[in-house]
Amino acid sequence: MFRQYLTLSIFFIMFAVVVGGVSRVRVPGGEEPVAVASDEGPWSRTGKSRQGSSIPEKNGGEVQLQRDRDSHFYVDAMVNGSSIRMMVDSGASIIALTRRDAEAIGIDVDSLPEGGSANTAGGVVPIRPVELNSVGVDGLTVVSVQAAVIDADMPTSLLGQSFLSRLQSVEVSGDTMTLR
Repeated sequence: MFRQYLTLSIFFIMFAVVVGGVSRVRVPGGEEPVAVASDEGPWSRTGKSRQGSSIPEKNGGEVQLQRDRDSHFYVDAMVNGSSIRMMVDSGASIIALTRRDAEAIGIDVDSLPEGGSANTAGGVVPIRPVELNSVGVDGLTVVSVQAAVIDADMPTSLLGQSFLSRLQSVEVSGDTMTLR
């Protein structure tokens, strides 16, 4: 009897972990939300081909960020060759660009189709998916990165998991975040 409860408990824990890696996205005109799987985990590499990313040996292949006064970490990322100030957000599934930043790097936001909506801390907002040619942070560069332009009032763009999960590691120790 105990063994059945243990097996059942393990099943529910595994189910919760799998469901935790899935986010809900509402497709325009669709009746039901569509589940979209995120990368394997916040800091793991996926089983997909790694040809789309490169991590040069500049700075020993390591970047250190210092925590800002507001307790967040910020980077000046090179996105498609242009610099954008971004907040590192490990809770964001993908890179989320403000309309202002997207237009500043040459993306015609109005020509992008709405790709549904996303649940954010500020509520449900429309998103416009886009693939970025490259995203770099002080020499750590990833190519072909999924992103979305968020049609909402966001103060800054977010550097999310579509970039972070393709790095070797992301570590926080005290007020220092290390990207490798």
